[in-house]
Parts: sequence; structure tokens; C-alpha cells
Amino acid sequence: MNTLEVIIRLFLAIGVGGLIGYEREYQNRPAGFRTHILVCVGAAVISMIQLYDVDQTVNMILAHPELASALKADIGRIGAQVVSGIGFLGAGTIIHQKGSVKGLTTAASLWVVACIGLAVGLGYYTLSILATITVAVVLVSLKKFESKFLYKLNLIKIEILYLDKQLMVQKIQDYFQSKNIKVKNIEFILEDEMEDCESKYRRSLYSILVPRYISTGEIIEALASNSEVIKVTII
Repeated sequence: MNTLEVIIRLFLAIGVGGLIGYEREYQNRPAGFRTHILVCVGAAVISMIQLYDVDQTVNMILAHPELASALKADIGRIGAQVVSGIGFLGAGTIIHQKGSVKGLTTAASLWVVACIGLAVGLGYYTLSILATITVAVVLVSLKKFESKFLYKLNLIKIEILYLDKQLMVQKIQDYFQSKNIKVKNIEFILEDEMEDCESKYRRSLYSILVPRYISTGEIIEALASNSEVIKVTII
């Protein structure tokens, strides 16, 4: 493998990692432009090291045939370590926050960039380019499809201040059920008497799982439309 071939593969690795990393950087993810480039270039370098090892082993056997049974070159061993080892870097991008897990897509993009980098280093140009285009389409186009058509839940904590009416709690529950909103946890807090009203009011904290197609503004508007509700706040 000559110097020109090495340069081509390194620049292709930079382009592949940069294209995928740019999308992650644009989405303000933990691992972005430079991280993806470095992962892809590193994987490509590992692949080329493997090729150099194979060439060196073959040349030694040709020069010394008696070493044929003693010398071995496993072209897949180092690459396998890259594929498994990149998991540690990907794990660093995964964040557990407010009951939900974020960063899985970025971790997966790092892993696939490493795989493409191995392909670039081995000289599989067509495979590398087509794989990069596929990943870019998945990250950009399918995200819109996912948010529009796939049913996913967001965890939201909402505070409701309302008059102490017996049926109010049931009204809230009925509304959540009608919208397929799952109540994960409820905390009831009894407050002191209001200054301008003889009735007592309650403060309730709801942890709810809301489908993506329902906005928080829609929930606040629907709950606040009840005359017994004093205040609705998203925490």
C-alpha cells in the first residue's frame, strides 16, 4: 500500500466521520464533529495497520519459507477489538435524566462510524460511501418520521393547584386517560387556607408519560380550563 493510497483513505475517513459528526454536532449531542472524525480515522488507521502486518508476514514467509508454519496474521483480530472497544466511548454519551435515557443514537453513530472507518482502512470504498449515505439518511430523514409516526412517551412532571373539590381529582384522571397519558406518580400536598376564600386548596404533583404528539401547552390549557383549577405549572 503506497503513500497515495494511505492519504486517500485517511481523507475519506475524515469525510465520512465529519459528515455523520456534523449532524450530531448540529443536534447539540455530546459526541459531535471532531469526535466522530477521530473515531473514524482511528478505525481506518487500525485497518491499515492490519494490512501492513499481513504484507509484512507474507514478505517474511516468501523470504524464509521455513517460517510458514510459525508466522500467522489474523486480519480480523485488531478490528474486532475496535468494534467492541468503541462501546466504552459510546457509553460516555448516554445520559440518564429525569427518568429517560438520552444519547443512545449518538452512541450508535459512534459505533457505526468506527465500523465504516475499518472498511475505509481496508479499501472498501464503495461499501464505505454507501454506508455513510445510509447512516446520514437514517439520522436526518428518519428522525422526522420517528417523531411524527412512532408512538413514544416523554416524562413530564406537572404541578396542579386546585380547589379542594371531591370530583377534581377524578376529572384530572379522566382527562389523562382520554389522551392516553400514563400517570407514573402522584403526590398530594394539603395547603393552608387561601386568604380570599374559605375553601382549602390542594397542590398535586403528577409525574406523567405523555405521547410525543401531545404538547405540554395543550395539557396546560386543558387542565386550566377547569374552574376549580387555580394554577398549572410544568416542573
